[in-house]
Amino acid sequence: MEQSYTTKEIQERVDDYISQFKEGYFSPLAMIARLTEEVGELAREVNHHYGEKPKKSTEREKTVEEEIGDCLFVLASFANSLNIDLSATFEQSMSKFETRDKDRWTKK
Repeated sequence: MEQSYTTKEIQERVDDYISQFKEGYFSPLAMIARLTEEVGELAREVNHHYGEKPKKSTEREKTVEEEIGDCLFVLASFANSLNIDLSATFEQSMSKFETRDKDRWTKK
């Protein structure tokens, strides 16, 4: 059975995990570096599955879903480390797109 989480639950679960370690959250600069690494891994998987670059025979099989999950974990960690509510920032972004870009694309 698949579990569904709210952004608040995602952030709480990530915080519960990270809070068990003395090191805690990384600095913002280290977080952005980690996020960049994970997005790069996601790009590599997308290129393997949908692009022209086949995997090497020595490369471990990963999935696009796995890499998106890793990006989400790091993004939630980053938000937590800066006391940012992902739900609130998502609402701000969607509001911006729904107003600024409401007539940008061809409606169905």
